[in-house]
Amino acid sequence: MTLSRYGVREWGLATAAAVAIIVWFWPNQWIALSSIFVWIVVAGFFRDPLLRRPATDDTKDLVSPADGVVSAVIDVPSHESVDGPAVIVRIFLSVLDVHINRMPCDAELVHMRHMPGRYLDARTEESARVNESNLLCLRTPTGIRFGVRQVSGAIARRIVCPLRVGDLLSRGQRFGMIKFGSTTELIVPRALVEAILVTKGARVKGGVTILVRLRDSALPS
Repeated sequence: MTLSRYGVREWGLATAAAVAIIVWFWPNQWIALSSIFVWIVVAGFFRDPLLRRPATDDTKDLVSPADGVVSAVIDVPSHESVDGPAVIVRIFLSVLDVHINRMPCDAELVHMRHMPGRYLDARTEESARVNESNLLCLRTPTGIRFGVRQVSGAIARRIVCPLRVGDLLSRGQRFGMIKFGSTTELIVPRALVEAILVTKGARVKGGVTILVRLRDSALPS
């Protein structure tokens, strides 16, 4: 376990504030202990587990882009990331979850679109439609198009994604985070889905848990 590089600023501010409060209020041990607790909470939010291994290396399988709980599995008639009907697996991340986003499979970033929006509670269905978001349109080495979408929440007010179009990414690779509560979506072409391996309410682990299995026909023979 280590600190995510995406949280260096917050980690530094929390550390400086905790030290200042402890020094200034040391005779009042309750205040000092409270500052240490807040520091631990901030550090925990920006934790970055090491040595995670995907549950599979099979090119048919797409692993979760985030830690959290599956809040919805839905069909949509069209989605821009796949240019047609799609299946969306939506994951809710509470403030207690690891917030590092990870790549579902080997892929190239072909397009990225940031959309401004509202900051509703990420637990509501409406938030996925109207909140600030960042859509990654990706293509596997075999030419399959899919998407990953980062969605902000009521507390989360900053989506971090340092990628650029043309970047080549590997399965499980870190590609950003959403700070303080959020939603992440995996979007897959409906016609290529063989099986969805999770249901609403399932707890998943980013870069590890298999969410979707593609049809053999989706891959070159």
